Amino acid sequence: MTCLWTIIGVTDVARSFEWYQSLLGLLATKPEHDYFGQIINSDGDVLVCLHQWGAHEHPSLASRDTAEPGNGLLLFFRVNDFDQTLYRARGLVAALEEEPSLNPNTGAKEFALRDPDGYYVMVSALPAV
Repeated sequence: MTCLWTIIGVTDVARSFEWYQSLLGLLATKPEHDYFGQIINSDGDVLVCLHQWGAHEHPSLASRDTAEPGNGLLLFFRVNDFDQTLYRARGLVAALEEEPSLNPNTGAKEFALRDPDGYYVMVSALPAV
């Protein structure tokens, strides 16, 4: 099996950790370190990793000042509790980037919002089983 761990640079790991857990309806836990945390679902899958800007010598995570946060990146989550996720999302931001709509390419409902560091987050409904 091959897994992809997406790691994004964030200003405040604890704040972003809580934000993503809230959006995705996950049990509240604490990040592993003050500079790094993994958002993990109930199956143990890593959904996204949060890395404090400049905490280590990773060239692409050195500073948020060298590139616009989120430039060239779209975090895309597929959820089986779309309506509940939408409700939680509305409590996290003043306004959504994209209101819920039906994507004609996938046939799935989706919406978009920005996380605390400005990353564009798309949430899409998984088909009912």
